[in-house]
Amino acid sequence: MKFWLPTIIAAGVLSACSPVSEQEVREPEAATGFSDKAAVTTNKFMVAAANPHAVDAGYEVLKRGGSAVDAAIAVQAMLGLVEPQSSGPGGGAFILYWDNDDKKLYSVDARETAPMAATEKLFLDEKGNAPQWIDAVVGGRSVGTPGVLRGLELAHKRWGKADWESLFSNAIALSKQGFEVSSRLAKLVEMEINPGVRKMPAASNYFFPDGEPLQAGSLLKNPEYAKSLSLIAEQGADALYTGELADKIVNAVQNSAIEPGVLSLKDLSQYQAKLRKPVCNGYREYQVCGMGPPSSGGITTLQTLGILENFDLSELEPNSEQFAHLFSQASRLAYADRNQWIADPDFVGIPVEAMLKKAYLSSRANEISDNDMGKAQPGIQLQPEYEQDIAYELPNTSHVSIVDADGNVLSMTTSIEMGFGSTVMVGGFLLNNQLTDFSLAPGNGKEKFANRVEPGKRPRSSMAPAIVLNESGEQVLHAVGSPGGSRIINYVTQTLIGLLDWNLNVQEAINLGHVTNRNDYTSLEKGREISELKVKLEKRGHEVKVINLNSGLHGVSINPDGILIGGADPRREGVAKGE
Repeated sequence: MKFWLPTIIAAGVLSACSPVSEQEVREPEAATGFSDKAAVTTNKFMVAAANPHAVDAGYEVLKRGGSAVDAAIAVQAMLGLVEPQSSGPGGGAFILYWDNDDKKLYSVDARETAPMAATEKLFLDEKGNAPQWIDAVVGGRSVGTPGVLRGLELAHKRWGKADWESLFSNAIALSKQGFEVSSRLAKLVEMEINPGVRKMPAASNYFFPDGEPLQAGSLLKNPEYAKSLSLIAEQGADALYTGELADKIVNAVQNSAIEPGVLSLKDLSQYQAKLRKPVCNGYREYQVCGMGPPSSGGITTLQTLGILENFDLSELEPNSEQFAHLFSQASRLAYADRNQWIADPDFVGIPVEAMLKKAYLSSRANEISDNDMGKAQPGIQLQPEYEQDIAYELPNTSHVSIVDADGNVLSMTTSIEMGFGSTVMVGGFLLNNQLTDFSLAPGNGKEKFANRVEPGKRPRSSMAPAIVLNESGEQVLHAVGSPGGSRIINYVTQTLIGLLDWNLNVQEAINLGHVTNRNDYTSLEKGREISELKVKLEKRGHEVKVINLNSGLHGVSINPDGILIGGADPRREGVAKGE
């Protein structure tokens, strides 16, 4: 059984992302010196997420008989408190949901939208030039209409079992009593990865009390967030999109101390999350499914796998030179098509079926030789070619994987974009800077870019929640996803290869040392065995950088006996828990 997006004739110009260098966006040195985690095994339900408080909140919901969607709402509410730099009510999400009764997979698009007053010149200066990325990120101008609460509300109406209001109680209580600041949050604040935090009054007061950065282990209370969650619990998602909280959001954006934005009350009140068809494709004896556009994550993951299906990866070692070479080359080819074609499908035609045809992917595999190919070009049948755009997708975000007692499965990636988002803070939470996922320039002087800013449009994303089904499409085998900006696709794809080609358990697959290539250079994870391939790959012509590749993978597998196996990324503070 396959869930395809229909074939659409290409219309308009689609264009590439210009990745941000590691020097521009720093992460804690979490990728070095960590200990691999062990898999968690249970037989009833499981939740894996980025913070133990959030996992506990979801666990309690599942223990009371709640659904996977119910648990996700509780997890998201808590993540907005304890991991505020990554996600929260001010952001958006993509959700894959397996309805085990109907044996059907759904996806929910809760991506942010551009305000209706935004134009393609939103980020241009008076001379028509696009800004540097950091000048675009900070302030109200970069804020899109938040979508995550509408997305969770849509999912809850269809698949929720628990009372909506009850799902926020744990996060409200902890907001009032305070939580211990994690070492990761403290380190990110100290590093000032987003310079806007110091400059924006509300965020500065919260993350730099008395002018000093938050300290790990200190007690942090957030009564404003408790108040916001209480309104959302009582009034539903409407509390954020209309009324007092909506007024505060619009006022904060339009009167931002840095780069005021154009978000309006009408933008909030008219926002809608959307049910979309997932994209699925066969990979060996499995069906791998992901999120379709405006996310590029699903298609690019499936393209990479489809190219690699032409090689016997099971005969290769995970840290082998040949695997790293093949993976980087397949990724180059897939990213070339991604950068050319994927944007919001409500605005631009996307040749999805052509991009996923086995014959096409086999022809792409034939382009791989023993040496690095350098910058790959989009496929011949997917021309015409256009210039790259100027878009920045930065490495933060969070991922949640859940299986409930009824066998329903959720894979949700949720984000406010860059760490600490726009740094506009209101109601105890940060607002996104997702508009910087659009091209900052509307075109190349000759052609318009497909991923340019347009009113009501959703920016392209690399978020790649994934669910793997058996060959008949009737049983879920794995749910996984990750944060990581434009490298999310590589992280998820490599983990899937660990699961499907090397028969690793989900934790072992997550623990693998990373290799990435976004059609730019080959990155090897610092401090891991795979980094020892640098010289060998350079002899093949690769440009190699050994760097921290700080993913945040979280996954759950279901074995043939119904046993659940959970995994959490050792590079971050997440856990898996169930019973």
